Amino acid sequence: MDRMCMTMGGRAAERIVFDKISTGAQNDLDQVTRMAYSMISVFGMNDKVGNVSFYGLSSDSYHKPYSDETARLMDDEVRNLIDSQYQRAKNLLTEKRHELNLLAQTLLEKEVLHKSDLERLIGKRPFAEEERFEHAHVAEAPKESDNTSVEPESLPA
Repeated sequence: MDRMCMTMGGRAAERIVFDKISTGAQNDLDQVTRMAYSMISVFGMNDKVGNVSFYGLSSDSYHKPYSDETARLMDDEVRNLIDSQYQRAKNLLTEKRHELNLLAQTLLEKEVLHKSDLERLIGKRPFAEEERFEHAHVAEAPKESDNTSVEPESLPA
């Protein structure tokens, strides 16, 4: 969820700052959409759809292993999930608008910001580095060599 929220940050910032959306966030939308469909239709991480996985069951493009009603439910749940993380990103950026403006202004002056620049401008992360790495290790995605990884192209439509 945090990764989805972070990925929606650019789009949310455009809405907050310019009150419009550009085509620049298209890749972010692709990533978030793949994450959401994976959570719901592959990893069983949705209460309404349930503890089911349709991964690998829809290799035939003319047959899907679920009903039209289930497809609509999955589509609705994906939209709800993405919308909730987009709203979360907007809320965070609205709450931290001063920091957003500070970073944007600095990026106009410097093309690249490093961790030390970010810490100087808006402060250190609100948690210890070790805690962040511990958490990242727990939520780590499968490695490419792992046969359990999910290729986005193979996800159900």
